[in-house]
Amino acid sequence: MKVLQFPLARITIGFVLGLLFAYYFHPSALIVFTLLILSISIFGLLFYSTKSKLSLYFGMATYFLSFIIGVSNQIVHLDYFQKSNYVHHKTVFEQPHFLYITIREKLKSATFSSRYIAIVNRIDTKEQTGKIILNIQKEGENKDLTIGSSLLIKGTLTKNKPPNNPNQFNYSKYLENKQIYAQLYVADDQIKVGTQIQKNIWYYSSALRTRIIRNLEKNHFNKTELNVAIALIMGQQQDISPEIIRDYQYAGAVHILSVSGLHIGFILLFANFVLKPIPNTKRGSFIKLIIILLSLSMFGIIAGLAPSVVRSVTMFSFVAIGNHLRRSVNIYHTLLVSVLLILLFEPSFLFDVGFQLSYIALFFIIWLQPLLASTWHPKHKLLKYIWDILTVSFAAQIGTLPLSIYYFHQFPGLFFVTNLIIIPLLSIIMILGVLVMFLAAFNSIPIFLSQLLEWSIYYLNKIINAIASLEQFIIRDIPLHYYLLISSYLLLFAVIVWFKKPSFGKLSFVLLSIITIQISYFKIHTTTINEKELIVFNSKRSSLITEREGINIRAYTNDNLLKSPQQNSLLQSYLLGNGSTIKQQKPLQNFMYFNGKKIFVLDSSGFYPKNIQPDIIVLTQSTKVNAERLFTVMKPSLVIADASNFKNIQKQWKASCKKRKIPFHATGEKGFYKLN
Repeated sequence: MKVLQFPLARITIGFVLGLLFAYYFHPSALIVFTLLILSISIFGLLFYSTKSKLSLYFGMATYFLSFIIGVSNQIVHLDYFQKSNYVHHKTVFEQPHFLYITIREKLKSATFSSRYIAIVNRIDTKEQTGKIILNIQKEGENKDLTIGSSLLIKGTLTKNKPPNNPNQFNYSKYLENKQIYAQLYVADDQIKVGTQIQKNIWYYSSALRTRIIRNLEKNHFNKTELNVAIALIMGQQQDISPEIIRDYQYAGAVHILSVSGLHIGFILLFANFVLKPIPNTKRGSFIKLIIILLSLSMFGIIAGLAPSVVRSVTMFSFVAIGNHLRRSVNIYHTLLVSVLLILLFEPSFLFDVGFQLSYIALFFIIWLQPLLASTWHPKHKLLKYIWDILTVSFAAQIGTLPLSIYYFHQFPGLFFVTNLIIIPLLSIIMILGVLVMFLAAFNSIPIFLSQLLEWSIYYLNKIINAIASLEQFIIRDIPLHYYLLISSYLLLFAVIVWFKKPSFGKLSFVLLSIITIQISYFKIHTTTINEKELIVFNSKRSSLITEREGINIRAYTNDNLLKSPQQNSLLQSYLLGNGSTIKQQKPLQNFMYFNGKKIFVLDSSGFYPKNIQPDIIVLTQSTKVNAERLFTVMKPSLVIADASNFKNIQKQWKASCKKRKIPFHATGEKGFYKLN
């Protein structure tokens, strides 16, 4: 791969490896900064003493320095390491405090609450920092809070909880990657809104979006199409209905709802087209560049500075600068510089799924698409246009396929058809949309333009819905282990490198990659079939216990769940995570034995025998029983209460267990219980 021959590529790889090392291994800050000073000293010494900058020692010193800079950069930017961060406050998670916060961003509302990202400024009288999720209970029609508003709230922060059931989406880890470590739950009447508004870039960005949306609503823009337009042009998906998002996912077009390189590319082309009358003199070219950079930056701010937006704006800004300098822009260098710049200022973007998919898609379009396009050279312009769309789409889909399956466990089989149809329509919508949004900012939108945009989006939604309705082409529930993800990319790179310039050595690398996939699969399979575990799920509506031996699962639950186990999301996530299947379905039993442990399940009947002493008692269905007598008679080593019990009863059981020094595990508090 020629791209790996660029020194900048190796420096970037070293920097990214440093970020990953710091993220997973949490090295001591003292050791890291000592190594940083040492590596800078060695680099400086070799820089001035080595005649050739291509020497082995100088190269090793450079790459080690980039690695250490990556490690230290992650530590410096991680809020958790800041002493002023609220996570280091002694009692903020235990008792109510006065919290002074500022609203930063509005999130998609939940069923019963409005949600915001907020910045902590002060706790009581002490200056504090950090981001939290603010959940405001819905009571009637809550008014949206203005971005930048200062709030005073008396409340207790709640730490992010790990998943309540096995193999579920880890929302706690997702928030942690965004450096959000806690949430605050309050009612509307508990909030005091201050008179001062913090007017920063986030405030002005939100104010401009709000102005545009209100002016479009005045033009009677249909709400459904307006929400899609706001997502397409401004990157705000908060108000799109779940049904429309699902349609876009099933059709393989969900990427167009997140502003990315495709959208920024349209903006750049449109800006170049509008600025064509300006002469290409030295002064005229400079004016063009400034206008283009300002246009891209403004679009990025309006779109909320999401990771994919920042990446695309940064990269295309470098492309514009390269064109201004009359140099042929090396797209790989542009890509690498944008990665370095973004991660230098915001290393947490590396762990954003959208950021990862966006960069991988763009890299494969640059690297693989020319190879695919060279296999056929159609003479007709229409055929060439269709062929170019297909090869770009295929390159992006191939590159992101392993990662998409790893995160989302599904594959849209009609992505070819979707992209072939929607990309021409999307180009019209983007140009028209930018023009309409620009005019909406000044409250001067011609009715025919807004209606044309509305109709375009209406038909786009109809096309997407028609494609998504062909559910037989959507492959769902595809398990992919982390080992297989890495080995799949190894094989993918090996095959493409071999196709570009076949040789025996490259073919050997392909065969070695195939062997690596086989070894990964057998490793995962061997580990799985040798495992045994019993899971008490955190299921609110019904009790659910499973025994797994290898890939075979025996499920114990009530009759309602037994009628449709495949529709139970908790069970499906568990099956998918282990690549297992349900071999037996049984009603919940009172007595169970697992790995030499005797387990007694007490249901709503409240009946229990007095002549056994189980190791574990599982309390279900808010059973009416005298807990003091139960624990005295049975003397369990552990008591588990699943989520089918009322919370007030669980508190009584917990108190009884504490009195007798018996461990108590409530799945509603601690999540599922696993017995190996």
